[in-house]
Amino acid sequence: MPSKAGPELTIVVPTLNERDNVGPLIDRLDRLLVGADWEAVFVDDDSADDTAERLRNLGRGDRRIRCIRRFGRRGLSSACIEGILSSSAPYIAVIDGDLQHDETLLPCMLNILKQEQTDIVVASRYMASGAPDGLSSRRRVLSRAGVWLARALLKSDITDPVSGFFMMRSEVADKAGARLSGVGTKILIDLLASVPGPLSAMELPYRFRGRNSGSSKLDWLTVLEYLALLAEKMSGGYLPSKFLLFGAVGASGMVVHLVVLRLMLVAAGTGFVGAQSIATAVAMVWNYFLNNTLTYRDYRLVGWAALRGLLSFMAICGLGAVINVLVARDLYAMTQMWLFAGASGAAVGALLNYALTSMFTWGRRLS
Repeated sequence: MPSKAGPELTIVVPTLNERDNVGPLIDRLDRLLVGADWEAVFVDDDSADDTAERLRNLGRGDRRIRCIRRFGRRGLSSACIEGILSSSAPYIAVIDGDLQHDETLLPCMLNILKQEQTDIVVASRYMASGAPDGLSSRRRVLSRAGVWLARALLKSDITDPVSGFFMMRSEVADKAGARLSGVGTKILIDLLASVPGPLSAMELPYRFRGRNSGSSKLDWLTVLEYLALLAEKMSGGYLPSKFLLFGAVGASGMVVHLVVLRLMLVAAGTGFVGAQSIATAVAMVWNYFLNNTLTYRDYRLVGWAALRGLLSFMAICGLGAVINVLVARDLYAMTQMWLFAGASGAAVGALLNYALTSMFTWGRRLS
């Protein structure tokens, strides 16, 4: 039997605890996209409020509603990528599930892509008639700083490169797919910096609304992920964002190590070997929990898995420390250059720790 052709438009909606918002969003899409053949793909990061169950019930009565439920991983950008790659439609939109984006722009975006030689249409809060009304004063400052950084570092003319609301031709995702990082929440920057060659873009102004329900997911860890993503894209992908975050955590661990070492030597009167051993163990625990919270927050380990991860992390870092010393020893014997030997040993140890803990502690393939 011949089957009906697939939709012309896929709307990708990343969700985390948006149960009360998904129904109203679907109703609005139904009213707005009359005459268009569309589907909505919700990518849910195992929400605690049963968002996925709500979507499953809605999907039973409407074949246009699909839900991809993810376990063991989180992150807005990576959720968007999974939804985008699940689509066969020639046009793909990304919109948040919190009702802050102005969904009434969707028909206009679709018409522009159909009629104009444009690759992507971006909804902008910072064009003349747009406004970030729904942002708190703190988020407004962070948003404008993020826009300024992205435009300066990536040399983009788009007024709102951190927008989470846009529509594109599927070819854009196909070209960028292998280069996408999937880090943090700024999927548009990831796309813009990952597409080889020129990309034609058009912007439409809109007013960013206040939340209907739920709470914002923005925190300072999100800001750090954003900075790491920009650094990765500026380096052409040679400095992965997770490696940069892993290195930053390691630097903080060195400070912790020295503070504990000093306290044990002076305040506790411990011998050097004992003090160094305690400081090393404390620094390892510090690095593990900070990496679990920051570097690998999208693969965060909890419960007994977190304890097993700690043991794995300390075992691997112990191996890295041995390799560090052996490499430094041999290089010093060959060159008599202590700084070069020490730095080289530390670099080899850090790379080994990053590679092995990524694969064995957090179970993540390197790319």
